[in-house]
Amino acid sequence: MEALSCCIANPRSFLLGLLLLLASAVFFTEATVHHHEFVVQATPVKRLCKTHNTITVNGQFPGPTLDVYNGDTLVIKVTNRARYNVTIHWHGIRQMRTGWADGPEFVTQCPIRPGGSYTYRFTIQGQEGTLWWHAHSSWLRATVYGALIIRPRPGTSYPFTKPKRETTLLLGEWWDANPIDVVRQATRTGAAPNVSDAYTINGQPGDLYNCSSKDTVIVPIDSGETNLLRVVNSALNQELFFTVANHKLIVVGADASYTKPFTTSVLMLGPGQTTDVLITGNQPPARYYIAALPYQSAQGAPFDNTTTTAILDYKSAPCPAKKGVSTTPVFPSLPAFNDTATATAFSNSFRSPRKVEVPTDIDENLFFTVGLGLNRCPPNFNSNQCQGPNGTRFTASMNNVSFVFPSSFSLLQAHQQGIPGVFTTDFPAAPPVKFDYTGNVSRSLWQPVPGTKVYKLKYGSSVQVVIQGTSIFTAENHPIHLHGYDFYIIAEGFGNFNPSTDTSKFNLVDPPLRNTVAVPVNGWAVIRFVADNPGVWLMHCHLDVHITWGLAMAFLVENGVGALQSIEPPPADLPLC
Repeated sequence: MEALSCCIANPRSFLLGLLLLLASAVFFTEATVHHHEFVVQATPVKRLCKTHNTITVNGQFPGPTLDVYNGDTLVIKVTNRARYNVTIHWHGIRQMRTGWADGPEFVTQCPIRPGGSYTYRFTIQGQEGTLWWHAHSSWLRATVYGALIIRPRPGTSYPFTKPKRETTLLLGEWWDANPIDVVRQATRTGAAPNVSDAYTINGQPGDLYNCSSKDTVIVPIDSGETNLLRVVNSALNQELFFTVANHKLIVVGADASYTKPFTTSVLMLGPGQTTDVLITGNQPPARYYIAALPYQSAQGAPFDNTTTTAILDYKSAPCPAKKGVSTTPVFPSLPAFNDTATATAFSNSFRSPRKVEVPTDIDENLFFTVGLGLNRCPPNFNSNQCQGPNGTRFTASMNNVSFVFPSSFSLLQAHQQGIPGVFTTDFPAAPPVKFDYTGNVSRSLWQPVPGTKVYKLKYGSSVQVVIQGTSIFTAENHPIHLHGYDFYIIAEGFGNFNPSTDTSKFNLVDPPLRNTVAVPVNGWAVIRFVADNPGVWLMHCHLDVHITWGLAMAFLVENGVGALQSIEPPPADLPLC
């Protein structure tokens, strides 16, 4: 200590500083374990004048918000008191080495049967912002969903001015029917399912629907204050525009990654995507409609062409009861339902806040087509079972493989235990036939091959995937979600991807980091990631009607070297098939 003292002007101050440094290090590394109980159950919910026995979590619709810090651990016991099988997916959580907690039915686990339970355990690692959780079993996520807010670690802050208040807005879809009945009828008939009857904001349709005005969601704001809106597209089958009358929105985050701030008047979110925006109370004190409405890119396809609203309410606005004062909220200018130009301009505005390390030495260069198809009516089916166009059945595929979920074991179980016959590892790295993907496609290519195929990746490999939309039956914007990973979107475009010319469009400096990419209608997107998370990870279209038809595949990421590069053992209470 004497030798140290001679080199330090004030040893006492040095020791005090050292103790403070150690104390702060302990403070920053200290994380909380949050325990929650989710009970999945039928609950009477009244919307659009009618009460339905709706599947909810803890009797709440939407379900409970999980509010945690980066670095925290969640332990959530899910008990199934409903009459359907259920699983819960924590959308966007990386699940590093904890794939057993990811949730997609028959991919990482067998479902929780009625009367059963399962405890999901996972840690938030390096993610901040807005995510969400939802059922990943049949169409239960129509009503089984909620927000998952991840705050910066204690002692750190947002990379933007701290907002005065925060509001989470979950955009949803409501059927005036049982959603499970809707999808079962479609599966039975081979036709497209009935479209929803309303969109919702935090479970409420809003003023433009019958029997809905008194419960319209109110979002408070005051003159001069800047607030944070956390917007989540929880809708089952519809991409949505989002806007606030007379107010600009500053985008600061998406899918629990910060973005370079940019200003817009309209957001477009595909199902699964989240967007964090700042809004400032800089308009005359009044009431302003917040609106969400469909972005429908598939020409000729039926859709729910309605608008859900909430109200941005200035606290200093005139009292509604005051005589002669108009209290009707200001209505926003809305984009047309097929406004692809607005959707594209919004999507192209995203950048990471700074230069990022994008994988450049690519080990796996993959090309995946995504789109719809039509199966010919099987000989043993009657006409009632083939009510798709011209007596067919709707289907969908990636690289001409229509994904079939297993039913006896989950893919991860089969992989870990070496169970044969559950899946094959021959998912094609490119489409089996090259064609004019966005042109007039030959009818001979409209019928994909069913299969349970995965694509193997070595631990640590650098992966590039070109996701190419097709015009088979109809072209459409597809929100493609990859479980267990974030990825950089390095380019998007229209038409067929051309490796000779389109690589010049690659952003390898500051591309956005997302978990769901909205692949442009009749176009393509290119993503890159490093396969650093062992397990079996589903990649699928987040329009649930499309995953029902088979628009999915899975990556099998092999273990690396040692325990820290290997998936954890399965938990003791993993549900049995």
